[in-house]
Amino acid sequence: METSIPFRTVVKMSLISIGFMLMVTYIVFQSRYFIIGPQIRLVDEPSLRQNSRAIVLSGDAYNISRLWVNDRQIFTDAQGRFHETLILENGYTTVALKAEDRYGRKTLVTRQYMYNPSSFIQ
Repeated sequence: METSIPFRTVVKMSLISIGFMLMVTYIVFQSRYFIIGPQIRLVDEPSLRQNSRAIVLSGDAYNISRLWVNDRQIFTDAQGRFHETLILENGYTTVALKAEDRYGRKTLVTRQYMYNPSSFIQ
């Protein structure tokens, strides 16, 4: 004795399964920012050796709630871009960019620059 499943039930179960898969896909897609965490990208990065004391760090920060340069909070515009001028000390200067998202996850980008006055560059 064979039992057959009515066509209407098969269609219902198929639509429910497809709807569930679409919902899971949407949830995973929207959680990508949570999974990736905070990101910092420097654009037009200054060279390692500098003969002027002032350098400009500019870039983009994504998925952040706070951003610091050498433990001093800086702010981004609505698109996540930042633009910060720093004064270099004599010799080596380490610059630390730290970002934190709203879940407390942090990322750190460090760069080292060397200030050589013009008269010392060979």
